[in-house]
Amino acid sequence: MSAETQAPATAPRRGELDALRIFVVLGLVFFHSALVFSPDDDFYVKNAETTGAITVLAGFGVVWAMPMLFLVAGLGSRYSVRRRGPSRFARERLMRLGVPLVFATLVLCPLPQWLRLRAADPGHDESYWRFWPRFLTVRPDAADFPFVLEGEHFETGHLWFVVLLLTFSLLLAPVATRLAAWREPVGQAVARRPALLLLPALPLAAINSLLGMEEGFAGWNRWAYLVFFLFGHVLADDARVRAALRRLAVPVGVFGVVLFAGTAPGFLALDDPFTERGPLALVTRAVFGAAGWCWVVAILGLLDRPREDRPGERRPPSRAMVYLGVAALPLYVLHQPVVVAFAYGVVGWPAPIVVEYAVIVTGSLAVILAVYECLVRRTRVTRFLFGMRTDPPVTPPS
Repeated sequence: MSAETQAPATAPRRGELDALRIFVVLGLVFFHSALVFSPDDDFYVKNAETTGAITVLAGFGVVWAMPMLFLVAGLGSRYSVRRRGPSRFARERLMRLGVPLVFATLVLCPLPQWLRLRAADPGHDESYWRFWPRFLTVRPDAADFPFVLEGEHFETGHLWFVVLLLTFSLLLAPVATRLAAWREPVGQAVARRPALLLLPALPLAAINSLLGMEEGFAGWNRWAYLVFFLFGHVLADDARVRAALRRLAVPVGVFGVVLFAGTAPGFLALDDPFTERGPLALVTRAVFGAAGWCWVVAILGLLDRPREDRPGERRPPSRAMVYLGVAALPLYVLHQPVVVAFAYGVVGWPAPIVVEYAVIVTGSLAVILAVYECLVRRTRVTRFLFGMRTDPPVTPPS
C-alpha cells in the first residue's frame, strides 16, 4: 500500500469535511424549523399557516445532507479502526454513540412527543411526568431492525442517525480488515477510469426504488446510508479517488441537478411517491437515489481544493472550527427537542411565517449553543453522556 495513495493513521483531518459536517448539523436547526410551516411533513408542531415552498426547498437539502454526514462518519471510522483495531473500535463506538443514544432517548426524546399531543389537542392536560412512563412503555419489534423497540408513543426521533451510525459501525468492525484490502485495487481502477465512481449510484437507485424511501429518515431508505458510510470508510481519502472526484465534480454535479429536476413529476403527481409500487414511483425513487450520489460526488470534488498560493497545503482550522467540530454530536443530540419547544411557543403568534421562522431559528440556536457551552462541555459526566471525550474541554472561540 503506497504512502501517496493511503493516508496514515495519523493523517491530518480533512478540514473541508469537518466544516461540512458542522454546516449540516447546524443546518438541521434551519431545516427542522422550516418543517413547522410545511403542509406535507408530519412534524411535531405545525403552524396554522403553511407554504408548499418549504417542501421544494427541503428537497434540495435531503438529497445530499444526511448522506454526506454518513460518508464523513465512514471516513472517521477508517482512521479510528486503523488507530485502535476492529475490537477496540467497536467498544469505543458503543461508548461514544450508545451512551448518548440511551441518555437522550430517556431524557430528551419524550419532550417532542409530549408537545405533539398538546399541540394537536389544546385540551390535553396530561403532565409531562405522567406522560414520561407512557413514552417508555415499549415492546420488541425485530422486524424494524435496527429500531428494535416499538411503543404507542416511543420513538428515537432525530436520534435515528445515531442508531444507524452505531449499527453500521458494529457491522463494519468484523469485516474492516477485509474491506481494507479493496482500497488498492479499487483505487487503481478509479485512477484509470474515473467514471467508475458513478457506479454507487446503481445500488442507491435500487435500494430506494425497491425498498422504498422513508420519510422518517430524511427521505432516504435507511440502508441506502450504508452505501455512503462504506464509501467514506473505504475510498473517500484515497488520493486517486480524490483526484477523480475533483475531475468529475462539475459535469457530475450538472447531471445530478438534471436528475433531481427529473424527480419533480413523480413527487408532484403521486399520492405517496415514497412507497407506491407503480412504474412512475419506482422510477422516481431510483432517479432520486442516483441524483443524491451525483450531488455528493460533486460536493466532495468541489470542496477538495488546495490553497492556490501554496498548492498541496491547507489552512489550519480556526479555533471556532475546532470548537464546533468537537461539539457536533452534542449539538445534533440537543437540536430537535429545542426546536420543537420553541415552535410550540411561537406558532400561535399573530405574525407572518418569516417572523415566526426567524424567531424559532435564532432562539433555538442560542439555546442549543448555550446549553452546550454552559452545561454539556463543563463536566466529565455531561461530556460522557453526550458522547464526548472526557479530557479538558476545547477553548471556545474568542
